[in-house]
Amino acid sequence: MIAVTPIRAEQDRAANASNQTREAGVAASGTTSAGISRGAHPSPLQPVDEAAEVRAIIRGTVQASMEVLAGIRPVHQLARRLDPRCLSALQHRAALIRRELTRTGNPALARLHRNSVVRSVRVCEVADGIYEASAVVVDDVRARAVAVRLERSKQVWRVVELVIG
Repeated sequence: MIAVTPIRAEQDRAANASNQTREAGVAASGTTSAGISRGAHPSPLQPVDEAAEVRAIIRGTVQASMEVLAGIRPVHQLARRLDPRCLSALQHRAALIRRELTRTGNPALARLHRNSVVRSVRVCEVADGIYEASAVVVDDVRARAVAVRLERSKQVWRVVELVIG
C-alpha cells in the first residue's frame, strides 16, 4: 500500500487535472497529440520492425567482430551475442593475425582490419525467428563481405554463423 503524503496528494491532483485537460482535447479531436486514437495502446516492448532490429544487431555485431580482429576490442565482449562455436572461431582468427603480425612485423598486416566501417547490411528472413544477412565492410586495405545467420533463442538474438571474407 502506498502512503499518501501531502506532497503526493498534490501531485495526484495536478496529474488528474492534466489528464482531464488532455481527455477534453482528445474528445474534441478523437486522437491524442501523438496521433494515436483513443483506446489504442501500442505495446512498449514490441519492436516497430523486427527486420530493422535484426539489421541493427547485425551491424553492431559485425563492427565489433572487425574490431576484435583488429585487436582493439576484447573478444569476450561478444560472448552474449555469438554462440560458443562462432566465438571460438573469431578468437582463433584474431590470435592467428596477432601471431603472424608479431612473427613477420609486416606493416600491411598491421593495417589489416583497421578503421573498419560497415557500409551496408542486407537482411533476409529465412524462417520465423531466423534471419540471414550479408554485410559489406571496408577497412584501410580492402573491402570484404561478411555473412551472418541470426536466430532467436529465449527472446535473445544469437549469431550462430559468422563468416568473414
